[in-house]
Amino acid sequence: MSSNYTPLGVQLMTTGEKAGTWGTLTNTNWDIMEQISGGYVEQDIAGGAGATTLSVSDGSTGATLAHRIIKLTGSITGNRTVTIPLDVQTFYIITNGSSGAYTVEFKYVSGSGSSVTWAAADKGTKILYAAADDGTNPNIVDVGMGTVTLDGTQTLTNKTLTSPKIGTSILDTGGNELINLTATGSAVNEFTIANAGTGVAGPILSATGETNVGININPAGTGTLKSGGSAIKIAGLETIFVPTTAMFGTDANGADSQTVVTTATRPEMKLLDFDPSTIEYAQFSIAMPKSWDEGTITFQAFWSPSNTNTDNALIGLQGVSVANDATSDVVFGTAIDVTDAGGGAVEDVMVSPVSGAVTIASAAADTYTYFQIRRNATSGSDTFTGDVRLLGIKIFYTTNAANDA
Repeated sequence: MSSNYTPLGVQLMTTGEKAGTWGTLTNTNWDIMEQISGGYVEQDIAGGAGATTLSVSDGSTGATLAHRIIKLTGSITGNRTVTIPLDVQTFYIITNGSSGAYTVEFKYVSGSGSSVTWAAADKGTKILYAAADDGTNPNIVDVGMGTVTLDGTQTLTNKTLTSPKIGTSILDTGGNELINLTATGSAVNEFTIANAGTGVAGPILSATGETNVGININPAGTGTLKSGGSAIKIAGLETIFVPTTAMFGTDANGADSQTVVTTATRPEMKLLDFDPSTIEYAQFSIAMPKSWDEGTITFQAFWSPSNTNTDNALIGLQGVSVANDATSDVVFGTAIDVTDAGGGAVEDVMVSPVSGAVTIASAAADTYTYFQIRRNATSGSDTFTGDVRLLGIKIFYTTNAANDA
């Protein structure tokens, strides 16, 4: 009776056969079993759409399908299929090392059993087993391990990542940028995110690292910072408008309080008239918001021409702050003038440019601030021929806190 062979090519000798050659044949069998248990081989599958057939080599070493670890190589220009005989029963560690953006399928030579396929961009490694579980339709099954590679595309589920290093961005499922990351050399400050349990106000985003570290959130361009769809108030430039109804002409050289009636039932203009030839003054006072940074301010003058002249008028503002339990008999800071031209029509509303920086004398938190307005009528640069009819002053100030708490 002649010898027969296993599906992977190991020779099974019949009792009494091969006298004098058992040693050589047995050693060959051991070599075959060694490559089955852990042997590595590379298999070229280059070519266009088609199949590469892995065949058994009965009684001799070297058959690709009788190796545990197989690396598929070569340049492929179409979808490739790699097949093994129907009776092969083993497991493999296979790497798709081919070049070319095409699929590679590993399957039995025939039948409708399951197979394992590498996607066109998948150049990773798979552990799979050939079950030989049916005579005509056996299955090849992907174990689902070993799919994470350095350059492959994989989905990780229920994996714990401890201090992972992420490059420049985190992408969404469509491959679009979701979060961009910028590394700072020798960084010591960072975000810490804490979740929250039932009954707690909510999860917390904290700045951690050094003591007294702020959080910077910077909208792009003219974008706004929002919460729940509404803009969030942030520290920065703020305004206060003070109408002339909250002002008065000073006791000495004071501007005249006037009412200009336009047409019955239409707006009436409550204003202060400043003479074209004499410097006249008006005052108002406010408690500046606590969030004010006590720095310089700027202003705009809202006024109306008393005639059709289009020359320039100079309107100035100066201020001084008085602390708790301190005298109001103090000197104003330097007046800063803003220049604006008449509009050529009576009863027009004129809005001046924003002035230069006005320094408030003795500026401090929790003070009472006096402001004085003048028309610098004796300046050679003030050439407007009529009264400046002041409607109000808009003050621009800078905050260094998000609220006045």
